[in-house]
Amino acid sequence: MTTHHNSAPAHTRSLPVRQLVLTLLGWSIALIIFFPILWMVLTGFKTETAAIADPSFIFSPTLESYQAVQARSGYARFALNSVAVAFGSTLLALLIAIPSAYAMAFLPTKRTKGTLLWMLSTKMLPPVGVLVPIYLIFRDVGLLDTRTGLIIIYTLMNLPIVVWMLYTFFKDMPKDILEAGRMDGASTLQEVFFLLLPLTLPGIASTGLLSVILSWNEAFWSLNLTSSKAAPLTAYIASFSSPEGLFWAKLSAASTMAIAPILILGWMTQKQMVRGLTFGAVK
Repeated sequence: MTTHHNSAPAHTRSLPVRQLVLTLLGWSIALIIFFPILWMVLTGFKTETAAIADPSFIFSPTLESYQAVQARSGYARFALNSVAVAFGSTLLALLIAIPSAYAMAFLPTKRTKGTLLWMLSTKMLPPVGVLVPIYLIFRDVGLLDTRTGLIIIYTLMNLPIVVWMLYTFFKDMPKDILEAGRMDGASTLQEVFFLLLPLTLPGIASTGLLSVILSWNEAFWSLNLTSSKAAPLTAYIASFSSPEGLFWAKLSAASTMAIAPILILGWMTQKQMVRGLTFGAVK
């Protein structure tokens, strides 16, 4: 009588363990990243006394801080400024970056790579290093405390990243499709609008979403180039820091109200962003 031992290979047996470890690791990293946001949201539902003296998850929630925040200043005005500046700068950046990335991807020269590296290197410059000249220029041309001024500075801030991302997406585009369009008599504009843009739309969408997020969260320039009229939500949050000290509950409530729109946008468009960021990764 022969006994057969059906044993799975060692790598097959270890696969569930590996998946379990990776799953636990992924959840742990996600919780670590999400914890500050959760703590901020919870603190917004505390009183000022509880926010300082009772740092725990068990408390009696109250809307006192949110009511105080809304009574103190107009949230809607700051939110409207953030929407106008974030989407306006993103649109302007895309209008400049699309032809730039097209030229670098399909009409490269020996200086193309050097230009791309130089553009990216500008992100390494601390913003405070150019604050004084930009402030003086904006003052002289009347762009201080204006949406137009913030749109310009946010566009310049995000343009290197936008060009780099679009260049990568365009570079992965099969050139045979564009050559076929040229053989059929398509002009450069027709080639861009009817061939390139539709085929790289996921990448363009994810680039635009990233630009919106970066503009929405930018605080340095908004605090230094605006005062009241064009101040976005980042300046709205900073207004809850006073000489008397930090009001933690009100500051948390204001921060929650400021990040809520961009968090909702991120959750609604996460599939499109992941699809765009992985665009061209699998051939």
